[in-house]
Amino acid sequence: MKLYNVIIIGGGAAGFFAAINIAEQNPDLKVAILERSKEGLQKVKISGGGRCNVTHAEFIPQDLVRNYPRGEKELLGSFHQFMTGDTIEWFEKRGVELKIEEDGRMFPVSNSSQTIIDCFLNEAEKYKVEVLYNHSVKSIQNIKDSWELDTNQGEFFAEKLLIATGSNPKIWNLLEGLNHTISQPVPSLFTFNIKDKRIKTIPGVVAKNVEVKVVDSNLESGGPLLITHAGMSAPAILKLSAFGALELAKRDYKFSIEVNFIKQSYEDCINNLKVLKQELNKKTVFKFSQFDLPKRLWRQLVLVSHISETTTWADLNKNQLEALALQLTKAIFKVEGKSTFKEEFVTAGGINLKEINFKTFESKLHKNLYFAGEILNIDAITGGFNFQNAWTGAFIAAKSISE
Repeated sequence: MKLYNVIIIGGGAAGFFAAINIAEQNPDLKVAILERSKEGLQKVKISGGGRCNVTHAEFIPQDLVRNYPRGEKELLGSFHQFMTGDTIEWFEKRGVELKIEEDGRMFPVSNSSQTIIDCFLNEAEKYKVEVLYNHSVKSIQNIKDSWELDTNQGEFFAEKLLIATGSNPKIWNLLEGLNHTISQPVPSLFTFNIKDKRIKTIPGVVAKNVEVKVVDSNLESGGPLLITHAGMSAPAILKLSAFGALELAKRDYKFSIEVNFIKQSYEDCINNLKVLKQELNKKTVFKFSQFDLPKRLWRQLVLVSHISETTTWADLNKNQLEALALQLTKAIFKVEGKSTFKEEFVTAGGINLKEINFKTFESKLHKNLYFAGEILNIDAITGGFNFQNAWTGAFIAAKSISE
């Protein structure tokens, strides 16, 4: 049996971050990471299209927590301990400079996730953290507030255990054996599959600022909307998928959405169209896009409103005006399923948050058992927020473990 002061199950972002901070804060502790695959940090590698979206430039805890459909209340105090500014400082101290992009996402200046991976591997080596790959945990036993693990490579014993395996059903099953409650996982970040003639021929078009609602619900969001070969994506859709994860799963991902492409009321839109009818009377409706809409999208909405390519504004009748106003402000699209957003596998589900002490990220049921990252029932919208949750939980747990 191999003996350690601290064992971390999971060689991902939260696992490495915790291990490095534990070893740095208390060099006397013998720390090991058990990773089931042949290499770790795979989610870091593919994050942000291979650039690693480290965090988001949101520096007020009360505003930051609003990006977490699950975990908002619990993370508020945690973010007062460690949040975005601390993350930036942590990486900069280790020679990794981050940059802020226009939408607030933060990446390494190198634009490569390998920079983050190399940082973690170098720091782990520097602080003598043992990283053991191909170690799959088969059982976890509590022995007088210490921990005995059975793996495919033998038995391990640790005084303190931190689990940072992300959404791992096998580990969740082991934790249920320790009387922890698991909220069953459902996808939390996904795009909408939509087959509709209005968008079939215009993939790649972006409407910059829309409002989207799920019909027959209170779910709504706003922001850019991207039309794809499969349907719709971008922040307006992804936010809706995150905050509606449980509800949309219940509907088996078959539902309708209402899209307001111009963020005006139907009544205001009608009035503005009447003004355009007077001002642009000799111009064709089809040819010149209005309301800052992409030309290809505008043309599809015009055609579906029974307005021909040659119809002038002066020739528009009342029915056509009303039909166009509906398409602009209350367009209904039928969603027939979901697709994964790039390689971002984010789920809602995990350990019940009532069973965690968020001042230390320690289990309320078992002493010396800690958690960090998506193994908890915490998830966020896209943009670096899921990583920030991982850094925060890992740092706070590490601080408690190393004391």
